[in-house]
Amino acid sequence: MSPAGETAGTSSTPPRANVPAHSASKIESTPNSRGATVVSDNIGVIGVKVKKVGPWIQRDIEQAKECKADAMLQVLLQRASSAPKTKQPELLQKCLKAVLPVCNGQTSTPLVESSDVHTALNEYIRPGVENKFYSPFIRATNTALACLEDIKVDGMRAPVSAVDMICQQNDMPMHQTHQTAKSIRKPDLVILPLNSACAPFEDVKGGKKGKQKGKRKDDVKDDKKDDTMHDTKRKAHMDTNATAKPKNLPWKDVLACIEFKRKTPGRTKGIKPPPSSYVVKDYVPTKPEYLPVDHLKVEDPEPNPSQTPATQPAPDPAFVSSGLTASQPCQGGSSSKRKATDPLESAAKKSKMDPDDADEVLDVTVQTGLYGAEMFASNLGVNHLLNIIVVDDVMWIWYYDRQGIIQCSGINFIQDLPRFMVLLYALQRFRLEDWGRSKVILPIEVEGKQCHELTIKDETLGEVDLLLHTSHDDRVTHYGLQGRATNVVPVTSQALAQKYGNFQDGMVAKIFWGEASRTSEPEILKKVEEIARVHHTVQDHIPELLWHHVFTNPTSTIREALGVPEPTKGSRVLYILVFPKLHPITKLDGKVLFDRTGHLTLWKEGVYHRDVSPGNLMWYWKDGKRIGVLNDYDLSSLADDSGPRGNERTGTVPFMARELLTMEGQRGEVKHLYRHDLESFMWVFAWICLRYRQGVLLPRRLRPFDEWATLGPIACGEKKLVFLNNMTASAPSDMDQVTWDFLVDCFLVLKKDTDNRYYLRLKRPSSSGEYQQPNADSDFDAFLSKFTSLEGWVELSKL
Repeated sequence: MSPAGETAGTSSTPPRANVPAHSASKIESTPNSRGATVVSDNIGVIGVKVKKVGPWIQRDIEQAKECKADAMLQVLLQRASSAPKTKQPELLQKCLKAVLPVCNGQTSTPLVESSDVHTALNEYIRPGVENKFYSPFIRATNTALACLEDIKVDGMRAPVSAVDMICQQNDMPMHQTHQTAKSIRKPDLVILPLNSACAPFEDVKGGKKGKQKGKRKDDVKDDKKDDTMHDTKRKAHMDTNATAKPKNLPWKDVLACIEFKRKTPGRTKGIKPPPSSYVVKDYVPTKPEYLPVDHLKVEDPEPNPSQTPATQPAPDPAFVSSGLTASQPCQGGSSSKRKATDPLESAAKKSKMDPDDADEVLDVTVQTGLYGAEMFASNLGVNHLLNIIVVDDVMWIWYYDRQGIIQCSGINFIQDLPRFMVLLYALQRFRLEDWGRSKVILPIEVEGKQCHELTIKDETLGEVDLLLHTSHDDRVTHYGLQGRATNVVPVTSQALAQKYGNFQDGMVAKIFWGEASRTSEPEILKKVEEIARVHHTVQDHIPELLWHHVFTNPTSTIREALGVPEPTKGSRVLYILVFPKLHPITKLDGKVLFDRTGHLTLWKEGVYHRDVSPGNLMWYWKDGKRIGVLNDYDLSSLADDSGPRGNERTGTVPFMARELLTMEGQRGEVKHLYRHDLESFMWVFAWICLRYRQGVLLPRRLRPFDEWATLGPIACGEKKLVFLNNMTASAPSDMDQVTWDFLVDCFLVLKKDTDNRYYLRLKRPSSSGEYQQPNADSDFDAFLSKFTSLEGWVELSKL
């Protein structure tokens, strides 16, 4: 398992744009095409601050897929229907007709008149700065929601009173803790359950702060209020506090964020007014139809620095460490005009901005993506999210899940109000699971601590209960939008304790989104266990899988419904695996790092780990001896696999072999070999020896390599070469000589081997121009002996 103190997952690399292999080259391994687990998988390790992850979020945004607005609305209506699994292609047209009376001011409720929507929109279109139109947008939205409650459409479910969504102004800092790091975000508006929206305005006794008009009876519980009391509460909040700024809204309650920007013409001249009446008409594409990164920067000339509005994107301080600049092109994102040759590569100019203002200067698409990362992090097992970006009179719906991001074409909600009303109509009928919350992994408070619980029916054990201690200090969290999103959480279970007894260090649950096309980690571990029964070099050195479950709801489903190209490419499913708890290798020092892991035997027997990193090397005590364990097989492969599988690159960039960090390696043209894994062991050894003392991470000023974890593959490979050529500059004064000498000798072996291969390649190019790797690569023992014969290896192995 990943140690909480440093690596919080197996993938610390920046997101990687899709890089197609050369047509003449054979694909030998999975190209580095979707490394979207982001650097923040390792928030605790590499010292990357949460406010510095903008470039990785941006890379994910630039790879967003596109769909038509009507396709998105149809899918959302389908989810909100009384028969979500039954195709109902006529729903959109039926709902567009049904909402026309609301659009045309022809309906009313005891709370509101639908004509108030038109009044609010006329206020919205006036010239002014961005924050001046939060209030009219909120009033239009909440008025519409009140009117839409009574609209009945055959096949659609009733509004979900347990959620009771409402649009709420925020524009206030929202805080969240991610292991040892803290984030501060400031979304403009949020969609919340009504009770969550009211909570910040209530005093500790349950009364209302401010000038709320409604009064509630203390002896009546929220879930038993009659319609009159509910209407009174909602009306009171709409009239006063929906457009006020709440304090300390928790991310866990946010259903969606709405972020606004206004272009210069909208600020100075206003927006085209709404028509006098609305009819159902065909969708009219907006300009732009899809929102690319930096669209506002291109459309809006840079104003005088002293008058720079919040709508102007500028270089993010995060770009300093990542190497991504605003002018770099990006490749592979269908919704972005920017193209990239290699992610996060060129040296960025250092910014002198206050890093605390980072969100204010990011592009709106990246800002909203960061809100998505906060929403994912605030609840365990979230399946998907929705956010909305509004620029003047056009809104774009953004859908996020662990397979990737989808944005729908723009909707002009002033001129095409019926489609906006249909969106609200669908969302109003969403259950929490339709918003993306897990209906199996449920929050619960235990002894004042936030936990999650789930119960799964198991063919062998019957009901398996899991209590996930998600507030525990040892929890390892994920921060990002797409990828495996691995969380490691201490867990207790009566069912598993009854079968296995109690473990000295307890158990942990590994929760992650694995690629559906890959051989699953439980399948690979089954093969590993078979090998361990035959080979003593593997026995005791593998993780013990106690129980696992996979949820069969692939992320590809919505892509198939939306007609997104290659919907199953990179599709993911949620796994939960339970293991005995292990200790992180970072708690050891160089002298005691040497122990068997069974890696060589596993490779010979056809199990290729391919992701050696500090987070995957663990240990435990047995009979007074420290036993090393090679952990985390979710990116491993088997020898009998027909070819590269999955859409996610394998390996953690700071520890990958330099040959895999070349352009050829990133295109998948270099086969991942045993020597690459062995080289990774050496980089792990250096990482721990130079960054830790007695199991404690050194202060930032005293530890090297931070930058490696924030660079793309090519740039990281170059940094490694610089390190190899200047090792004396990295020699710490407090490291024992035996360990340092061994470290130097290991890297001399690697450098000589790499140089020999390079010269061989120059002398013997293949007829096809492809890189042909020497047959000697199949002699694992010969390559390993280059290291085991070193004097330092012998000395350290005795300790």
